Amino acid sequence: RPKLLLAARPRRSELPRYKMIVMSDPLPGREEEFDQWYQNVHLPEMVALQGFKSARRLRQCATLGARKSYSHAVIYEIETDDIDAVVNNLVQVAEDAELTMSDAMDRENTYAAVYEELGTEVLEP
Repeated sequence: RPKLLLAARPRRSELPRYKMIVMSDPLPGREEEFDQWYQNVHLPEMVALQGFKSARRLRQCATLGARKSYSHAVIYEIETDDIDAVVNNLVQVAEDAELTMSDAMDRENTYAAVYEELGTEVLEP
């Protein structure tokens, strides 16, 4: 039986870490516009916000189960000692139209949530 080894990647800081996961779909026929906006406009605006450290886009390639799924996802890394302030700032910036939004995204069917990291990352041996 293989020995279980735990390894942790070096942290950028000692602040608590979070992931914000956003799942969305482009409107039919507008995927290229959606992709260009997301990668070249929205992600840079987001990582410029307080607490946001990085963003990575994902495209669905398989599903597990029959629940509603989204064709695209983004995982944002957040480091902060005040997640409420970061989330409130994001909401305020969005409400004040300081983020460039695209009408190529199906905003009615978008999901977003923030998760706190637990434990250490487990890597393959």
